[in-house]
Amino acid sequence: MGSRFMCTVESPIHQNVKEAIVRGDERGTELIFRTLRNTGRVASNSVSREVVQTLNAGGQFNDIKHLVSGVRGARVYETGDLEAGIWWVGTAMGLIDDIPTVDAMISRIVREAEELIRTRLPGMILSHAAVAAAGS
Repeated sequence: MGSRFMCTVESPIHQNVKEAIVRGDERGTELIFRTLRNTGRVASNSVSREVVQTLNAGGQFNDIKHLVSGVRGARVYETGDLEAGIWWVGTAMGLIDDIPTVDAMISRIVREAEELIRTRLPGMILSHAAVAAAGS
């Protein structure tokens, strides 16, 4: 839900970041720090690719710390320069196609959940009951 909340009107990040999330898909991310056993998912950009390449070539954290500093990441969110550093986003980026208000987003989530419960849950309960009855 973090990526979804980043992409709302009220989110204090730069509009360029929000629009990049809307344009992006789940393949627009990189897993970083895997070799350090501290995996994180970030948007794919020149910085994240350099981090992955350096670590995959045997580099250590000291070799990339200047690339992944919080100061650089904050610059992305403040200025909208998507290449200024790494910025965190999940694969949910592929499901985000708008920048609503938080109120509209929560209302939509509740409405969609209610619809799923109303239309799919009864069938799942009946199916489970039928399987249980057949097994007895």
